[in-house]
Amino acid sequence: MDIEDSVRIRHMIDAAESALRFVKGRSRADLDRDEMLHFALIRAIEIIGEAASRVSVEARSTSPGVPWPEIIGMRNRLVHAYFDVNLDILWRTVQDAIPVLLVQLKTIHLS
Repeated sequence: MDIEDSVRIRHMIDAAESALRFVKGRSRADLDRDEMLHFALIRAIEIIGEAASRVSVEARSTSPGVPWPEIIGMRNRLVHAYFDVNLDILWRTVQDAIPVLLVQLKTIHLS
């Protein structure tokens, strides 16, 4: 893997791990009450998506199981429709999708 791609994957891993730390021991109701949690999760997902958009097409093609377009699309949605973030989707993404993605990214990074 190209060094730039490796750096971007590392950024994705770091942001994903941060998001999981932010929600550890927290509930969905906490997201409604805690503006800092809300903003922190959005920022982590934005970083994941921005880094994903900068991973080369060649590197992405070697990992077809990673939902690259969806990751990048979510980043775009959060950035451009910041006024209309669905907190249920945000929470489910962090709880359900990020752990799976993290395993995939670590596998890619080690290869």
